[in-house]
Amino acid sequence: MRKEGTSVAEKSQRARPVVKWAGGKSQLLGTYQHCYPPGLPFGAIRRYVEPFVGSGAVLFDIAARFPGLELVALDQNSRLIATYRVIRDNASVLIARLAAWQAEYWEADDATRTQMYYEVRHLFNAGTGSAVDQAAAFIFLNRTCFNGLYRVNRQGQFNVPAGRYRRPLLSDGDNLLQAQRVLQRVALLVGDYQDVLSRVDARTFVYCDPPYRPLTTTASFTAYAADAFGDDQQRDLAAFCRQCRVRGAAVMLSNSDPHNVDPDDDFFDELYHDFVVTRIPARRAINSRPDRRGPIQELVITTYPVAVPPAVEPVIARA
Repeated sequence: MRKEGTSVAEKSQRARPVVKWAGGKSQLLGTYQHCYPPGLPFGAIRRYVEPFVGSGAVLFDIAARFPGLELVALDQNSRLIATYRVIRDNASVLIARLAAWQAEYWEADDATRTQMYYEVRHLFNAGTGSAVDQAAAFIFLNRTCFNGLYRVNRQGQFNVPAGRYRRPLLSDGDNLLQAQRVLQRVALLVGDYQDVLSRVDARTFVYCDPPYRPLTTTASFTAYAADAFGDDQQRDLAAFCRQCRVRGAAVMLSNSDPHNVDPDDDFFDELYHDFVVTRIPARRAINSRPDRRGPIQELVITTYPVAVPPAVEPVIARA
């Protein structure tokens, strides 16, 4: 039987996400833990696969709670995966580089900070320097750009403007070392989610956190890659989830709930009519207007019944 580590000391040493990410799941982990497959604590599952790893909040949670699992993380964002590989292989040098930048940034005036930001952004987009240079630039930009967004133009160039932060934490050495210990257990891959299908079998838990379907026509401001992820791509992902289910895997998927803005928009209820669709409370973490960062609902879609808290009721989508 695989047991979860639950001591206070263990919890205090758990790795947290090292980057901010649109749609990051840190705030939802307490709910998600009720949505994991029921066989996970008992050794029925031996591999965890996350095809859209992003900030890795769920990956780090799974790694801490189930230390015996084989871990596979994939993302289309090659810069993100390259940063994780540097943390895995060379965290101490990365920490030193970030600490030097943090000291320089904290001591600078606003004009110098802005100049520093755009110099680092230019270095990042040019792809110059070592792998450590690029990883440090990735984290620096993530921590100092507007709203912590990762957005690129059609040429794949990072184009988020500078943010205004008084003392952003650029070099969280303790957490980076904890993340290094986790990432040394992880197969870190770059590519399309379809690329992990060969790793999926009846003892696999697959969690998909794709780019969310926009709730409004202006909500697609955040882009993770140069290619759009529209309704056709959401349908393709649903087909992938069904392929995983055919292989016997437990599948969990998250996405936006169209009912937040249109109660008659049943896109996901219809697309996943043969899955379990659960609506959970969430909060907008990224919005240019603070007054629009209020409570909303999100979807958790699974191939198995979920044991959610009493306030969150599962709904079987209609056929």
